[in-house]
Amino acid sequence: MRTELVLEAERGRLPRISSAGGLAARLTAPDTVHLIGTAMTPLGGDQIDVRVFVGPGARLTVRSVAATIALPGRVDPHSASKWVFEIADDGYFDCEPEPMIVAGRASHDAVTDVSLTASSTVRLCERVQVGRAGEREQGFWRGTLSTTVDKTPLVVHTLELGQGDVLGVSRALISELEYPGAEEVVFDDTAGGNGVCVPLARGGALRTWLGTELVHAPH
Repeated sequence: MRTELVLEAERGRLPRISSAGGLAARLTAPDTVHLIGTAMTPLGGDQIDVRVFVGPGARLTVRSVAATIALPGRVDPHSASKWVFEIADDGYFDCEPEPMIVAGRASHDAVTDVSLTASSTVRLCERVQVGRAGEREQGFWRGTLSTTVDKTPLVVHTLELGQGDVLGVSRALISELEYPGAEEVVFDDTAGGNGVCVPLARGGALRTWLGTELVHAPH
């Protein structure tokens, strides 16, 4: 299945929503939309494409009503998603969907491209858990984040969880990008994972937490 979702926010009007496939969105407040699954996706072989445009001076908050579960297909275990966010001058964007759960034997590749200007404001939080309770077989997740400010790179990085993980232990992730400023976060030593906050040269910060169970994430 191929899923496409487009959100467009303009100052002074309600967001426009266009969708096809297994993902839709509903307006839940003047500047807020919630993502809603309309079919079981992603399954192996599925592709999800999400594009978000926040115009000059506009505001948009994106949430979701439930976690996303990546499942293996009968033939193909691999699924993929691409998220493209474009935030114009003085635009404000806050995106924190519920976690993605990658089931045993499933493999998911997530690519996120963020285009900002120096006067944009963004908070982007991604949470991932590889494996469901009681599963013996692991899944695999790869995420690539690429962000530019006025077409100049801000941060580019890739992380992998599950099978083939070079760290050998990480199955859970919280990744949070904030621009242009970011509050300092103290990671909880009892959370059972490791966290780091990296200030970025052009402003903002990228916070990353890796562990075994998402429920133990820092707060």
